[in-house]
Amino acid sequence: MRIGLAQTKFPASMDEGIDIVKQGMKEAAESRCDLVCFPESILPGLRGVGYPVEEYNQEKQRKAIELISSLAREYKVAVILPTEWMDELGYHLVAFVISEEGEILGYQTKNQIAPDEDQFGYVAGNGREIFEIKNVKFGIVICHEGWRYPETVRWAALQEAAIVFHPQFTGVVNQPEFYQVAMVCRAAENNLYFASVNYCLENQGCSTSLISPSGERLSMLTPSTEGLLVWDIDPNEAHRLLAKRFKPELLG
Repeated sequence: MRIGLAQTKFPASMDEGIDIVKQGMKEAAESRCDLVCFPESILPGLRGVGYPVEEYNQEKQRKAIELISSLAREYKVAVILPTEWMDELGYHLVAFVISEEGEILGYQTKNQIAPDEDQFGYVAGNGREIFEIKNVKFGIVICHEGWRYPETVRWAALQEAAIVFHPQFTGVVNQPEFYQVAMVCRAAENNLYFASVNYCLENQGCSTSLISPSGERLSMLTPSTEGLLVWDIDPNEAHRLLAKRFKPELLG
């Protein structure tokens, strides 16, 4: 499977965010990617990180997702599209998964909300999902979940995921080395691929990166630059040995 990780600029508006996604999908299609993943809440932008973000509008979100679905069908590329979304449980940060046929396969909610995001009224979802594109199973953990809750990645590994995608926003942080090492840990402790996708930021705490199932940093984008990381992953390399040897019953 050929994946694309899109390190994009932060959208100045919902409309610009849609244009950014369109361009990223076009580049991914030209690079013959099977799937492209964007940073956390690319539509309409992530709140509380120092940038203006439009008020939430359910109809605009719905129309944007329909548009991206039609483009996925046109470009023949699957998409992981992180957005805000309102459902029957409340107001969420999510990542939609859209197939190369333009079918919406579902979405993963951000279930571990960062403490500084509580002010926006986000509601955690009630479960985790496994998705499949081109016969490759994958999970999604959103930003804070992947950094501070490794159980979210372990869960995906136990459901036979070969790769976990990690849409995120990490700007100025006190210990950037933590974030670099955490990506390696999530991959190596589960023996799967870990694909972390950040924005292009002036002061970027960690760059978009792909880590192998053995913990090798296969590729990373230059910090503070826009770009598309393209890589052919071999799902057979994700043997998940350490995850499969986990014995939860020993926790008592």
